Amino acid sequence: MSLRTRLATALLLTPLLAPSAALAEEAGGWRERLDWPPALELSHVLVQTSLYTDHFSPDPEHTNNQRLIGVELHNPDLWFTGAARFKNSFNQDSIYLYVGRELPMWESGDTRIRAKLSAGALHGYRGEYRDKIPFNRYEIAPAILPSLGVSWKRLEADLIVFGAAGLMVSAGVRF
Repeated sequence: MSLRTRLATALLLTPLLAPSAALAEEAGGWRERLDWPPALELSHVLVQTSLYTDHFSPDPEHTNNQRLIGVELHNPDLWFTGAARFKNSFNQDSIYLYVGRELPMWESGDTRIRAKLSAGALHGYRGEYRDKIPFNRYEIAPAILPSLGVSWKRLEADLIVFGAAGLMVSAGVRF
């Protein structure tokens, strides 16, 4: 198994394995904050961009410069909604509209490590590249993106796995 495949597998499994029983039992722990529906209250806004992209199976047509700009609205219960505009793997303008959940894993002072899982609609794979992503009917496809991230004060960075295609490192600032 290649290093990339092991890294992607570990990233996908981390949110399931990481939260400890002690964290779950604490008052206000992440399991207690899964109340539905999420509060319509804004705790912070995250503005982010892509820093690095790598495809697991490089193709001469792939571009690794996604030029992503994204905005996420977070509530105090660790739910978020967002929108991202970027160049897809074939240099086509694309949009991802999504909702998600943050899962805290470790915290010390101003530093936090957490996983995030987002799900939404992806638009932008057109023409000859329409079938490069599954379920891309009407050029809109469902997408689920897991990520592992770290935050320090107002800065955040994430390692995002996009399906079996590749991974991206993003960074942003909270307001």
